[in-house]
Amino acid sequence: MEMLFGFLVLLACLLVGVRHGGIGLAVISGIGLVVFTFVFQYKPGTPPIDVMLTILAVVTCAGFLQTSGGLTVMLKYAEQFLRSNPKQITILAPLTTWFLTVLCGTGHVVYTMFPIIYDIAIKQNIRPERPMAVSSVASQMGICASPVSVAVVSIIGFMAAAGYDYTVLQILAVSIPATGFGVLCAALWSYRRGKDLEKDPRFQEFIQDPENKKYVYGDVESLQGKSLPKEFYRAMFIFFGGILIIAVLGNFPDLLPHFAASADAKPKPISMTSVIQMVMLLVGAAILLTCNVKAKDVGNSQVFRSGIVALVSVYGVAWMANTYFGAHMTVLKEALGTAVASYPWAYAIIAFVTSKLVNSQAAAIAIVVPMALGVGMDPVLIMSFISACYGYFFLPTYPSDLACIGFDRSGTTRIGKYILNHSFMIPGLIGVSTGCCMGFLMAHIVM
Repeated sequence: MEMLFGFLVLLACLLVGVRHGGIGLAVISGIGLVVFTFVFQYKPGTPPIDVMLTILAVVTCAGFLQTSGGLTVMLKYAEQFLRSNPKQITILAPLTTWFLTVLCGTGHVVYTMFPIIYDIAIKQNIRPERPMAVSSVASQMGICASPVSVAVVSIIGFMAAAGYDYTVLQILAVSIPATGFGVLCAALWSYRRGKDLEKDPRFQEFIQDPENKKYVYGDVESLQGKSLPKEFYRAMFIFFGGILIIAVLGNFPDLLPHFAASADAKPKPISMTSVIQMVMLLVGAAILLTCNVKAKDVGNSQVFRSGIVALVSVYGVAWMANTYFGAHMTVLKEALGTAVASYPWAYAIIAFVTSKLVNSQAAAIAIVVPMALGVGMDPVLIMSFISACYGYFFLPTYPSDLACIGFDRSGTTRIGKYILNHSFMIPGLIGVSTGCCMGFLMAHIVM
């Protein structure tokens, strides 16, 4: 009974915290911590310090990338690619937004792509909902496939803390094919979704008004033809160089410095969490010193602000969850261990629901991965269902989905009458389910 009451407290904190956003979720978690410690007499858990420091280093580097203009260069090439293949926008747009997220570690880059995707689609007389809704989904699915995302960094940290020395490339060898395949399947389904614009009575009625028609078919600002400073390109290449260094060092641990814990112990390589922290700070410093960046401007960048919110959210949620699950680990090992052994998909469902509750893949991972590792779950299964950590499309309340609806001036991307029948539901379900299937296959091959 006590365990049930504790779970209700945990659930209540998550539900209330989500209503107040990422930082709100972190501080509301403090209520749960105090209740668990002073009322239930649970021993306080341990915040994931290594994970948090790694997240801090990564988002700082990403902030320098955006402030320096390196991200603008990536967006320019992405737009050029899409405009050179306009008729295939429904397939290529989600693959592009997914790839941008893989490179940058954040799905927020999609905001700049939405008006471009819309402009190409409407001028090709393609229903904008087709490429736009799945592109929003794709941008979020790319988070678990990026070596510099908060989610992947968290997984690496939790795996290392549990004694599993998987390399960065091993993790990505599972998550990139899994999420990429999920995005492709969702895009293929979207190719013919909804009515063609000329057969859509709702759309045709809307554009009967000349002002509405002008609004729907109006031009958008483009990066094409604009000359960007050479420092923008330099920053992009420095960032790519940092990612390459992390990949090489993660796959060849013999290149790392080795240290012994004691005089008679065998030297071991430093952890990859420390390596990622060092390289990300080094990349940020290189961009600062060579790309005419003002350090004070980095704190105002959208990527940095979003990353810090995610960091604080992980801090509060992970600490609260660790306190609760740590107090009941014996019971959980027996119950969940049996359930997962008999029904491996049970973990995927738990991850999916948790992600929706906290509206964050990183926060969901901070809750479910340590718990799963604690009960002895095979890390191969954890990686198999990495796509399931994206479940917050289920209700159309996430900022990127709302922004997508706003950027679609045709009104075809929308929330349905029954809320759940919105434009992102089926692409999201297809992407996650097929991603889990591919992840299951790849994890058993790679790991």
